[in-house]
Amino acid sequence: MANLKELRSRITSVSSTMQITSAMKMVSAAKLNKAQMAITAMRPYADKLTELLQSLSASLEGDSSSAYSEQREVNKVLVVAIASNRGLAGAFNSNIIKASKDLYENVYAGKQVDFVAIGKKVNDIVSKTHTVVSNKSEVFDDLTFANVADIAQELMEIFTNGSYDKVVLVYNKFKNAATQIVTTEQFLPIKPIEGESNNNVDYIFEPSKEEIVEQLIPKSLKTQLYKAIRDSFASEHGARMTAMHKATDNATELRDSLKLQYNKARQAAITNEILEIVGGAEALNN
Repeated sequence: MANLKELRSRITSVSSTMQITSAMKMVSAAKLNKAQMAITAMRPYADKLTELLQSLSASLEGDSSSAYSEQREVNKVLVVAIASNRGLAGAFNSNIIKASKDLYENVYAGKQVDFVAIGKKVNDIVSKTHTVVSNKSEVFDDLTFANVADIAQELMEIFTNGSYDKVVLVYNKFKNAATQIVTTEQFLPIKPIEGESNNNVDYIFEPSKEEIVEQLIPKSLKTQLYKAIRDSFASEHGARMTAMHKATDNATELRDSLKLQYNKARQAAITNEILEIVGGAEALNN
């Protein structure tokens, strides 16, 4: 009977866990729908703006006013690691930590690599072994373009004043609810456009080149960072929904297995009781 009591307790515990994971899955699914619509609507605009930014950067090559395009010898790298403030999202956070580790151990080995953490989970791990110059995890409390623009402005100032020679973004790019692609993306200096050079293209600038550099390029960089964080935000909810779906399925399978064990143990206990009664009755008759 003690075994039956233990099994009942485990069934109750697993059932409660299943209810929690199922509820978390539904919450993440609702949040994912909104986040997916936001990044899907934004991505074409951001990609086109980045393409325009690269074209402008190529046409302004050698112009001293293009401070964001300045190519320097890379000695100090700032990695902006974008994860989340909460766990229970499968490998979502650990993938960013692994990608960040690969950067300072392999890609930029022997160079000074510091971090800007966007997400408590990545900050908690990276801060144990490396310098985190800034923790911007609070941006997820109110994810707006204005709040992200402030972070982008800080990154641009860090690069232009020479504190770091390169700024790199590491984040999960949203593909669908089940798939998130770990992406490493150069933020600063502005990456020159790939393929044929645009120097042979006759550009007509309106307004002047200086005004374009002063206004459009900073706005494009802010949009690039906002897209990366939005991508990560949608990926987080997709990863959590998938993880909670799997957890619910596993809990259901475990509960069914425990119920089967319980029924078998209960049947065996009843059989033993019947045998004892029959044995006692036969003993009385004899």
